Amino acid sequence: MSKVAYARRQEKGERKPLRLKIKKDDMVKVIAGRDKGKTGKVLDVDKFTRKITVDGVMIVKRATKPNPQKQIKGGMAEKPMPIDISNVMVLTAAGEPTRVGVKLETAGGKVRRIRIARKGGETLDKK
Repeated sequence: MSKVAYARRQEKGERKPLRLKIKKDDMVKVIAGRDKGKTGKVLDVDKFTRKITVDGVMIVKRATKPNPQKQIKGGMAEKPMPIDISNVMVLTAAGEPTRVGVKLETAGGKVRRIRIARKGGETLDKK
């Protein structure tokens, strides 16, 4: 995000971006809301509004007008809507929902933050 866009968001009074524990391409399970129990892959993460878009979760239908210039057909289109980050939990490789912790690891003089599963201590970051 450019500095101008960031400044514009700050003028509007939006929240500052947080370092979130859920990243794009994580597998998550919905623990609250109308799609409770569903699992899916994270498609998009918005650090300002603290919302994520999950594949196959929170699908809504929208009426779209046809636009021949952009090759868009008219009709009813389905698309996933963002949900709050507090309503999902990260899944481990075994498919178990878990909270996410952070462990500091030093390698070659550099300190890296590594995400770990609270259940079992499994590393969640892919290298």
